[in-house]
Amino acid sequence: MAKRGKVEKPKREVTKRQLSRWQQQKRRQHLILGIGLFIIVTVLGILGVGWYVSQYQPLHQTVIKVNDTEFDMDYYIKMLKLYGGDEPDYYMYGLADEVVMIIERNELVRQGAMELGISVSDEEVDKELKSFDPPLSRDYRDVVRIEMLISKLRDEYFEQKVPLFVEQRHVMAMLLESESQATEVRARLEGGEDFGELAGELSLDSLSKARNGDLGWHLKDILAELPTTSILGEYAFSADIGVLSQPLYDEEIIKDVGYWLVEVLERKQEPEEAHVQAILLGSEEQAWQVRSKLEAGEDFATLAKELSQHGASKETGGDLEWLTPGMTSPAFDEFIFDCEVGTLSEPIRDDTVATTEGYWLIRVLDEDDNRQISDDDRDLLKGMALNEWLLSLSDDPENEIDDSYLDDEKKAWAIMKAIEGLELD
Repeated sequence: MAKRGKVEKPKREVTKRQLSRWQQQKRRQHLILGIGLFIIVTVLGILGVGWYVSQYQPLHQTVIKVNDTEFDMDYYIKMLKLYGGDEPDYYMYGLADEVVMIIERNELVRQGAMELGISVSDEEVDKELKSFDPPLSRDYRDVVRIEMLISKLRDEYFEQKVPLFVEQRHVMAMLLESESQATEVRARLEGGEDFGELAGELSLDSLSKARNGDLGWHLKDILAELPTTSILGEYAFSADIGVLSQPLYDEEIIKDVGYWLVEVLERKQEPEEAHVQAILLGSEEQAWQVRSKLEAGEDFATLAKELSQHGASKETGGDLEWLTPGMTSPAFDEFIFDCEVGTLSEPIRDDTVATTEGYWLIRVLDEDDNRQISDDDRDLLKGMALNEWLLSLSDDPENEIDDSYLDDEKKAWAIMKAIEGLELD
């Protein structure tokens, strides 16, 4: 039987009309695909631009410039997190300006130290970061570097600036609350009583009280720093040896005692409350003088505005509003919850408050024109020299600082990002 050959299907002829339709469909598909891709790219572009504009660009915007060094928003946010991390969120708002100053000061220190030939290597910083338990992250790098630089400046550079031997005086001193008390104590000392015993009992300056009046050997600059008054140094280096001073008035010294004059305006039993007005004074003597004025008819609010050392109530004429037990000192509480309404108190001594003004009694025991400075005083002198240098950096007109970009709106945004970052950590 003969083998049949393969039958070929007849070729389909494509008309020009069909070809045209296919080409139109193909173009339409390409057009639809192109439009779809365009939309996708456009959306991604919009999202990308939005992310760039809202996130990337602000984070990398320069916000602080110290001479030629720039700090961006990301750095500022990290510093906010670093210094405010352990505090409530609201604390961050009060920290915003302080962190700006810290960044600027730290960079001035770094640049100033380099000019003096003092630096800290990355290896030294890494070693210090690892020394903590647990080790600190690299976000702390700049802060640790500055602390190490300051230590190097104090112990290497300023060590060479402090002399070994200078003129010094051996001083005894005590601080008393009023001229009349100082006059009385001076008479007791002239009568033979011991300076140290009286200073330990009566002095209102914590250092002289703790040392029973004996401040030891010091140079003039250190004496001005010990109780933060210039009077000790000025008197000690001009007085005759062994001579007891007259009472020396000190307008700015801060002492840990005050005297209240109190009047209860109203009182409630349930809950126990008292509406109080008060004047805080620096000495018992002054308190009695003011009390006499009040008894003579002078206005309580007027005297409070003029004389009270209680900042919270001074401007309101001494009005402390409503107080409950435990809000003030025991002696204060005892009066306001036991007295009759309208009664004016006698002076109430309060060792929990601070007031200004006092009177010094000083005796210079000895002098030495070239005495070796103690290690403690040398450390103080190095610290004083370092502080002066730090202040000079801020005051130097050659240093250009610009933080004008960081307005209130930018700071608020940075705070929000810092808080969000802390929540994610």
